[in-house]
Amino acid sequence: MTDKGFPKPLEVEVPEELRGWEEMYPPHYIFSKEREEWESRQFWYLDKIHAPDPMYPWDLIFHEAWQIALAQYNTRVFCIPPAQGVAQRLVGCYFYICAVEPPSEGTIAKKAELFQKRAFHAFEHYDDLYEKWEKKFRDLGESVREIGIPDLPTFEPDERVIPVPRGYYSSYDLMEAYDRVINAIYKAWQYHFEYLNLSYLAYLTFADTVRKLFPGISESTIGKMVAGAYVVMFRPEEELARLARLAISLGPKVVEILKSNMKPEEKLEELSKFHEGREWIHSFEEVRDPWFYVSCGSGWFHYEGSWINTLEVPFEYLRSYIDRIERGEKVERDLEAIDEQRAKLVEEYRNLIKSDEDRQAFDEAYGICRKIYTYAENHLFWVEHWFHTIIFEKMREFGRLFVRYGMLDKVDDIFLFNRFEIPMIIEDLVTAWALGENVPTRAAYWKQKAEKRKKLLEAAKNWTPPPALGTVPEEIAEPFTVMLWGITSEKVAEWIKGVTARPEDVSEIKGFAASAGVIEGKARVIRFLDEITAVQEGEILVCPTTNPSWAPVFTKIKAAVTDIGGLTSHAAIVCREYGLPAVTGTGISTQVIKTGDIIRVDGDKGIVTIVERSNQE
Repeated sequence: MTDKGFPKPLEVEVPEELRGWEEMYPPHYIFSKEREEWESRQFWYLDKIHAPDPMYPWDLIFHEAWQIALAQYNTRVFCIPPAQGVAQRLVGCYFYICAVEPPSEGTIAKKAELFQKRAFHAFEHYDDLYEKWEKKFRDLGESVREIGIPDLPTFEPDERVIPVPRGYYSSYDLMEAYDRVINAIYKAWQYHFEYLNLSYLAYLTFADTVRKLFPGISESTIGKMVAGAYVVMFRPEEELARLARLAISLGPKVVEILKSNMKPEEKLEELSKFHEGREWIHSFEEVRDPWFYVSCGSGWFHYEGSWINTLEVPFEYLRSYIDRIERGEKVERDLEAIDEQRAKLVEEYRNLIKSDEDRQAFDEAYGICRKIYTYAENHLFWVEHWFHTIIFEKMREFGRLFVRYGMLDKVDDIFLFNRFEIPMIIEDLVTAWALGENVPTRAAYWKQKAEKRKKLLEAAKNWTPPPALGTVPEEIAEPFTVMLWGITSEKVAEWIKGVTARPEDVSEIKGFAASAGVIEGKARVIRFLDEITAVQEGEILVCPTTNPSWAPVFTKIKAAVTDIGGLTSHAAIVCREYGLPAVTGTGISTQVIKTGDIIRVDGDKGIVTIVERSNQE
């Protein structure tokens, strides 16, 4: 145990029912004796932003990819002087990360020279560069769609043999198809970070400039200065609102069907029987791709589903929108009003600046931030939502092949194997196929392994892992850790409070003042994805972290509180866009607040107060 109350990585003991969890994951993801000195010296914390639930083995691939991509842009590409990478480990199926300590002074100096040249070129030419980025990224996604998952024919067809043998056949095609999917994922995540760290850095630079010019300015005020951005992550919600208004304009018959309790497929079937219904379907089909390729959760896990394959979710949002529009409410984000408020706020502060030099510094930092910061949400839609949806559907094609040949029992069992194991299953299958008739595979072995892993993951859900491991530094100052994850020395102290104190003894929680405003109301604690539909009008959302696909919920709630997340986390950005108070990065809100508690959210000071405890169990 360390002096700050967190165990060292190798001291963690998992429950008996979790014994053997390590074999699900790549060996370099496990804390080890060989790296004990370095690993114990670091400060590791649960990454609830990216992985609040136990990690399915195959789903880890996106994290494997971002670990490399994020780090190399800091260390080798744009060379952000003091920043290094973010390392990852797993304990008992839960995902821990740490910010690697800064490099030597000599390396920082060399990186600074490269950073000036490379980063500012990106800032200067961002508009043109982003247009190129989106095109190449969408081309990559389309190339994955086109990857064929071949069957294994009884005999190769004549045209592959005569008049000239093709030279390679279905066994190779299947192995190559999987390799192409994996390579595309890694390329996508290299693209993902192309400008992301620079967009965060632009915000940090602007915020630092403002703090120096206006000592004591609140973080929520700084956040409001960059609010009102048009970003594609809001587009799915906007399209739903448009479809709701279209339904009302087309008449009561369309509305009646869309508000009914029929399944989405049944609603579409009924709508197809008359002119107005077909008109609505035509608009619906026009926006399905890409705007319904949005995850029902974060986009990181196969089991979350997406709107495109879980139509119950967007159709339920649609029904709510129709009800609210009929009551005369506005369901769309009032971008024009937010933009006006932002412009007025910026001008007020700008007019207080005394010198031309300071005004120029403010204008330059603000201009760069407004220009590039939209990338933080734009890339989110294209990568974690649109692209991941395509990837998960492609992997299910492999899953269906495995089920057809008896290698696995269920399609989604494929996600119970890490990315290095799938080629072994493929090779087992194609080897038996190549050897000839009645040659057995080790199907029973793979099925038994899948069943064992289901039990391990279920056991992990019932275990509460420590919030952090290793050595807490005297001060947590790594900028991206503070900005995105919201991890600071003060927040770690709150975690320790959550570990050592009884939940009922905690009445005040501190976090980031992420979005301005003070409001009081009933809490709705959401720990798991499938609970989001329980959120009621006028409640305060309390959750580990928010998901981009929850945008329609933000038109219902009064405020938001999260365990994890800094000033540029999704919750902070979205609450500022909707004008909702928010406190992020509390560390322990979901542990000490219960649904039904009356809480006060002070988004100006970053404080959540439990005003009255609920009697609900």
